[in-house]
Amino acid sequence: MELVHNFSLVHDDAMDRDAVRRHRETVWKVYGVPAAILAGDALLTLALQVLSELATPVTQTAVTMLNDAVQQLIEGQALDLSFETRGEVLLSECVAMAGKKTAALMSCACGLGALVSGGSAEQVRLLRAFGAHLGLAFQLADDLLGISGDPEVTGKPAHNDLWTRKKSLPVVAALTSGTDAGRELAALYGRDERWEHADLQRAQALVERAGGLAWTREEADRRVDLALSSLAAADLDPGAAADLGGLVRLAARRDH
Repeated sequence: MELVHNFSLVHDDAMDRDAVRRHRETVWKVYGVPAAILAGDALLTLALQVLSELATPVTQTAVTMLNDAVQQLIEGQALDLSFETRGEVLLSECVAMAGKKTAALMSCACGLGALVSGGSAEQVRLLRAFGAHLGLAFQLADDLLGISGDPEVTGKPAHNDLWTRKKSLPVVAALTSGTDAGRELAALYGRDERWEHADLQRAQALVERAGGLAWTREEADRRVDLALSSLAAADLDPGAAADLGGLVRLAARRDH
């Protein structure tokens, strides 16, 4: 799963032209886009090779589960890219995109853990649901950091998502709020000229005034509750359940 995750990050950074991740220059920035594409391809191929060599009766099922998750991840990334050139994006579309781009991989990670450790079909289902809600909580928190995160903590430039006019979840929640602030934000996002620092500060204020930040925090909390509900129903070892419960809370309320 770590190999697949890093494949997605290497390619994502190249597509988005993000120059910094985790306080370091990204692969494409240091080695160029062609090398980044090849590195990502190699990571994905290696991940499938490692999983296919797993000596259990469920190996083929595990490989299929991972392949399905990667397909969803790619579809989610394609949707994310398409949002950049669309004038209007529905909030439901944005949530569905995040469900594919981020949550599918976490759902797969949790499902694979249950599958290869001999969990029942119901436990696999419940842990996949847990991972999906965990993934969305993580993405919601990540999108908040993209607007107001401290670059010393996040490892990315300040207000990174606003600088690139990304239609992240808080932004789309604001744009579709039906408020005056949302309409003003839409006009600002629709401008062709490069933003000045004052525009950036204005955009952040408008996202907050339109309720985009509040909706995102509330939705992250709701996803935490849904994840914990699925986790409780899975009837796991108490120690493992406690660790996973702590992980989902951290994902929704984090600063890095």
